[in-house]
Amino acid sequence: EVQLAESGGGLAQPGESLRLSCTTSGFAIRDYAMNWVRQAPGKGLEWVSGINGAGDTYYANSVKGRFTISRDNAENTLYLQLNSLKIEDTAMYYCAKGRGPAVRFADSLYEYDTVGQGTQVTVSS
Repeated sequence: EVQLAESGGGLAQPGESLRLSCTTSGFAIRDYAMNWVRQAPGKGLEWVSGINGAGDTYYANSVKGRFTISRDNAENTLYLQLNSLKIEDTAMYYCAKGRGPAVRFADSLYEYDTVGQGTQVTVSS
């Protein structure tokens, strides 16, 4: 059974950093595109970052240069380093498994095979 579990969210001040983790089971993350998506209060789902099967990384323009996605194939764990946080980064962050090895930059949950329960990131002064 495929399972995803996010952790690492919390409260941060603008400019601070957080590191999100997504522990997985039931599949090998190196074989699939793994993504982070987020949903802010009252807004739709936003694709944030993805890493494809080959290890290439992709970012939404809103987070490029501030967030870094990575994975540990041995631990089957996905990470998202959030630096220089902004108030507009406040959202529930979800780890999402792609249906294949390619990142599809999708803002719809239907494009993902499995999505975790989410971890809340709140940025406030």
